Amino acid sequence: MDVDGSGAMSTRRRFSTSAFASKRGPTCWEGAFQCNVASSLDRVGVLGENGSGHRGCVNALSWADGGEWLISSGDDADIRIWRIDAATEFAGHVHEDGYPLKCETVINTGHTQNVFNVQQLPGSKRITSVSGDRQVRVFDIGDALGRSPTGAEATYGTRQACIRILRCHTGRTKRILTEDSPDVFLTVAEDGEVRQHDLRTFHSCNDGNCPAPLVKMPHELSTMAMSPIRPYHIVVGGESPFAHLFDRRHAGRCIQAEWGVPLDESNLSTCVRRFGRERRAPGERRGYEHITGAKMSAWNGHELLLSYSSDGVYLYSTQDDSETSNSLTSVTSSPVLRTPPLVTEANCLTGPMEEHVDVEHALDAIVSLETSEDEAGMLDEGDEDGNEEDDNLTISDYDIHKDIPTVYPRAKFTGHCNVETVKDVNFLGLRDEYVVSGSDDGNAFVWQKADGKLVDILVGDESVVNVIEGHPRLPLVAVSGIDKTIKLFAPVHGERQFSRILSKDAICRRNVSASRRPLLPDTQLLHLLRMHLEHAQDGQPGSREPSITQCVNQ
Repeated sequence: MDVDGSGAMSTRRRFSTSAFASKRGPTCWEGAFQCNVASSLDRVGVLGENGSGHRGCVNALSWADGGEWLISSGDDADIRIWRIDAATEFAGHVHEDGYPLKCETVINTGHTQNVFNVQQLPGSKRITSVSGDRQVRVFDIGDALGRSPTGAEATYGTRQACIRILRCHTGRTKRILTEDSPDVFLTVAEDGEVRQHDLRTFHSCNDGNCPAPLVKMPHELSTMAMSPIRPYHIVVGGESPFAHLFDRRHAGRCIQAEWGVPLDESNLSTCVRRFGRERRAPGERRGYEHITGAKMSAWNGHELLLSYSSDGVYLYSTQDDSETSNSLTSVTSSPVLRTPPLVTEANCLTGPMEEHVDVEHALDAIVSLETSEDEAGMLDEGDEDGNEEDDNLTISDYDIHKDIPTVYPRAKFTGHCNVETVKDVNFLGLRDEYVVSGSDDGNAFVWQKADGKLVDILVGDESVVNVIEGHPRLPLVAVSGIDKTIKLFAPVHGERQFSRILSKDAICRRNVSASRRPLLPDTQLLHLLRMHLEHAQDGQPGSREPSITQCVNQ
């Protein structure tokens, strides 16, 4: 059958599932990449179609148990465990529905807000989750995890599966980093703290007896990365133009914190490096810089990716000299726009407004208000004559670690758009040869790290792609975002249906334009109202697109 608008799978030949699944080790990725997998990926499966999966945006993906499970969660606060179907894994052919993953376990977490991250604790059947409700929860259903005796979904309630609830954070908790331990892991939250949790010890969060954090920053944090080769190095990023590298070997017991004395950052883990840029992007406003994603290479342990809101993805190395601006390798995949930013269609639309709304007059009013706010913002940020300010970044304006050396990027990857949500960034390939990021246009972008070449643009979502996770040993990539489904990509033979690389110039041009019109807190309400009205206009006779439910997930 041919691919249609519903995403049904084509009968074109794919690489055999069993050809890779029967191997155990990195040779699976290596063999696939010798076949130019980065330029042959196409959609081979959709998890959760027809109401059989999540009931909201999928914010969290992680491969677990050596790649046997795919763990997902999101706005419905359920954890779903998708397992490779053992009955077809070695059958010598691809399952009729694509890669043979099916959901066998569902855990009702009990979180009252969106789940942002889920991870398996190594060497155990435990899964931990973090959420907008500021809680960290740990679940354990033992040997039953991912193994339904009937083949149907096994559902576990919160009381059945949850073994610990930690309320140490006071802000929305965003990311988890696991250690080489079934008991110890790290979390980062918008309260500016990184905390280490040890399940072998107990304390009462309600009594204020939580251990002191490893890191305390004066701004919100939304992302964290750790070197698997040097696990004592932690990089954190958030509402700041700089990411910071902390060395946990310089941390000790904080007696003052245990006595209730306010924390001094000098008593916590030591900041040893800072990663930044020389200039802001054209779409950024002073004071609104935000790092949305961070990832350290598992291959060499020193390369670091940082994704900036309204800007591109930057590549750093912890081995580079500080305070020296490298000759930045520009790997922009689209021409630089020298015309004023264009107003583009919203990527993430809401349900239709009431029919009596005068759409055209309302949109005109919003454009007028947005224009007024934009002009006011430019005057506020410029000099007395209303000229635009210098885009150079001044360290002293932002950072408590003013004396820490700054490392500048080696390369920059652009062409996507990172404005609407908080997006992760990732490496891909056996030796982390590729850089991948989601985009507000619903695409997943794949760049070659060595020369910055944009090798693929994959349709991963109807609205926004937020998460891209490569399988640890198979040439299989999971993608999720605003949709309720998870898309699977793998190498295929023949014509590809979900690659847009041939239209890269037009796509990148639109994304560069959209990146220059960032969302600011004082215009968020206007933007949401604009999307409502634009969708109401689309919903009138002659509209082009069906309704898409918006999900502000991050």
